[in-house]
Amino acid sequence: MHIVAVVLVALASLLHVAIFAMESVLWTRPAIWRRFGLRSQEDAETTRPLAYNQGFYNLFLAIVGAVGIVLDVVGNPAGLVLMVVATASMALAAVVLLSSGRRYRRAALTQGTLPALGLIALILS
Repeated sequence: MHIVAVVLVALASLLHVAIFAMESVLWTRPAIWRRFGLRSQEDAETTRPLAYNQGFYNLFLAIVGAVGIVLDVVGNPAGLVLMVVATASMALAAVVLLSSGRRYRRAALTQGTLPALGLIALILS
């Protein structure tokens, strides 16, 4: 079960790196800002600083998860703690997103499913 947990943490971390890329690097591309529900290039430009900042939060969560995996693999018990913190933070951020309104349900499920499953698997392992 622990191997499954580590794989889920890795997938959740990779997903959050992808979210970072969309929010902090690719935000002003129409295909990206449309995915986030914006209606115009002007809206993308206006929200760019917010998205840039939010993207880095996602990157930092991914880094915490990845460092946790590395430490876990080498036998350092801090690795488990970091993986729990990363997945719990990711899952709770998805809950916050879901609380923002029904239109964010799909995004919240996308953002939160892997971390929630990883956290459950970590607890059970």
